[in-house]
Amino acid sequence: MSDIADLLHTVDAVGLATLVKAGEVKPAELLEAAIARVDDTNPALNYIAQDCRARAREQALRPLGGGPLAGVPFLVKDLGVDIAGVTSGAGSRALAHLAVANSTFMDRVDAAGLLTFAKTTTPELGLTVTTESSAHGQTRNPWNRERTTGGSSGGAAAAVALGVVPLAQASDGGGSVRVPASCCGLFGLKPSRGLLPVGPWHIDAWNGLSVIGPISRSVRDAAAFLDVFAGPEAGSRVIPARPEGGYSAALGKPVPRLRIALLPMAGFALDRDVADAFEDAARLFAGLGHTVAEARPQIDMRALNAANISNIAACTASDIAAINALRPQPIDPDLLEPLVQNWLRMGQAVTGLELQGALNTLSRAAQAMDIFFESHDILLSPTLAQPPVALGVLHLANPDPESFSAAFGRFCPFASLANMTGTPAITLPLGTSRDGLPIGIMGQGRFGSDSLLLQLAAEIEQAAPWKDRRPLV
Repeated sequence: MSDIADLLHTVDAVGLATLVKAGEVKPAELLEAAIARVDDTNPALNYIAQDCRARAREQALRPLGGGPLAGVPFLVKDLGVDIAGVTSGAGSRALAHLAVANSTFMDRVDAAGLLTFAKTTTPELGLTVTTESSAHGQTRNPWNRERTTGGSSGGAAAAVALGVVPLAQASDGGGSVRVPASCCGLFGLKPSRGLLPVGPWHIDAWNGLSVIGPISRSVRDAAAFLDVFAGPEAGSRVIPARPEGGYSAALGKPVPRLRIALLPMAGFALDRDVADAFEDAARLFAGLGHTVAEARPQIDMRALNAANISNIAACTASDIAAINALRPQPIDPDLLEPLVQNWLRMGQAVTGLELQGALNTLSRAAQAMDIFFESHDILLSPTLAQPPVALGVLHLANPDPESFSAAFGRFCPFASLANMTGTPAITLPLGTSRDGLPIGIMGQGRFGSDSLLLQLAAEIEQAAPWKDRRPLV
């Protein structure tokens, strides 16, 4: 079993599926190695929310097909993805309920032959960028157990960083793929709005801001993730174009020399190590022949952030009401985290007129981004303004919304723009702080340019490899 466990550490998901297809390793062997790794590391690091290993063991005995990810152990986030017969917890003591049917994404996971054996931790309703909750406690960063994994997909990122699985499903409504990938030294992709299914309970989560995406150690795994899962579902109306031949095939094509805009850092309180990593990244991109210069989209960020708060608040209140309708007993709102209670109160107070105004503001920002990308190909920034912060700083149990908001803004000022404008974004694990913590660099592209972002990421992965940078756990 130790040899199989080594494969999980050193071989990506595409590579594991290739070994399965060649008969060199059995899906059940990979699954048991992944489960053993969870049993060994989860008590200390706390990244698993719900267990469904019996379901996966049964699946491993069936024919799994020959797709690019078939036979690979897999994890999904315990928020927004339902597995029939498994608790959907949403990181909450108040909102947990038994799922009666699969989400669309989960049906595609099963059809692809992936073996989903657990659901990963998340803060309550994904409403912060750390993975801490009263329901499950603190998920700890494998690089430093006193620091955050980021959030809200921190459990997924911890599992990939630990070598439990090479690839995990995450979701991103304001940075929740990219923030934990950055904190845990991994690659993360927030796809274009509408590219992957988030239904059937709602087709546009958070009115389109929240999307499903991969956290992985390799770029080609993220491309395979899109090849397997991208595509409309019943009710889809926003459908980005996909590359001819698929995302994986596009990785083999030459990357054009790109016009890269460096987001000016004036006005941001950037940690020194993050600033150094950003400067190093700019030199790396320029050294590869890309044109690099400062530029920013013409967007009123104060108005946009206010619109974002109104939209998320209204959606939070709506989501809580929808989950309440699924439960045999009404929820006890006092069991919600204090800051989630605050979101609920704000959402219940948002009028229809205010919500429509917020959506109009979000639409205007998307127009401004399209105009910006007429003269630029990539917008580059740090993923976060600080390395992973201490646990407790961004917990939703904070009773003071103002101090929480200030800490959130200091840590994560860059990520939500891609969600509010529907554009794709990646985080690249390129930097390291002086005390050994990962630092991510974020690239955003025009709507539908997911393939170009992956091509660029693959070029950077070759120029500045990160596959051997792993936490010493």
